[in-house]
Amino acid sequence: AALPKATILDLSCNNLISLPSDFCSLMHLVKLDLSKNRLQQLPLDFGRLINLQHLDLLNNRLVTLPVSFAQLKNLKWLDLKDNPLDPVLAKVAGDCLDEKQCKQAAVKVLQHMKAIQSEQDQQRQRKLQAEREMEKKREAEQRAKEAQERELRKREKAEEKERRRREYDAQKAAKQEMEKKTKKETVHTRKPASSSRPPQRPRHKPSWSRSVLRVLLFVLFCILCTLAVCKLTELQHQPLCISVNTLYEDVVAALQNHKTLQNMLQHNSK
Repeated sequence: AALPKATILDLSCNNLISLPSDFCSLMHLVKLDLSKNRLQQLPLDFGRLINLQHLDLLNNRLVTLPVSFAQLKNLKWLDLKDNPLDPVLAKVAGDCLDEKQCKQAAVKVLQHMKAIQSEQDQQRQRKLQAEREMEKKREAEQRAKEAQERELRKREKAEEKERRRREYDAQKAAKQEMEKKTKKETVHTRKPASSSRPPQRPRHKPSWSRSVLRVLLFVLFCILCTLAVCKLTELQHQPLCISVNTLYEDVVAALQNHKTLQNMLQHNSK
């Protein structure tokens, strides 16, 4: 860290198990020797050492290389012998027995790691695309659900409106029916009144009977007055009064045999 601009670094034969991530800040390194250590893996951002040209990883415990290794575009020499490499990676790296083989190893390993990086990028893109499609699908389903809910609410409002309209029509029809019924009852009530008028006319027609009754009552009144005069006044000794009194006594005598008349006479006498 105190030598950030170091270009050559030899850490061989130090029994290193791992490298800290800050190690990759030595971006000016051109030659790096990590041979004969016990490294099991390199930092994930090892590709930050973009100026690296010579890398010696002989006799370590590496199985794979970080994907960022593909960013070491200036790498021209690489030695991965005596590492328990993945069979595919081991086949790509080959043997580094001379200068030419080590240079070929650098080129082939870089190509291999770029292919892996490309594949991973594609996988990430496919995953991202799948996630986007899934998100779009969820959004579409959500929109469809919202549209369905809106349609349902719209249908419910329409049904509620139709129900209220039917209720209003029913109430209106009932009201009209009630008014018609009331009018019919009024007409039926008026008809008897109008039909009762003709019977009243016959009452006026037999006005002669009332006249006769009035005449009879008048005559009766006159007779009673005559009787009263003939009984109570000095005219009772006149020939007319004598006849009237005699007639009255005969009628009373004839009617006394009837109990009812007798009771009436008694009541009247009382």
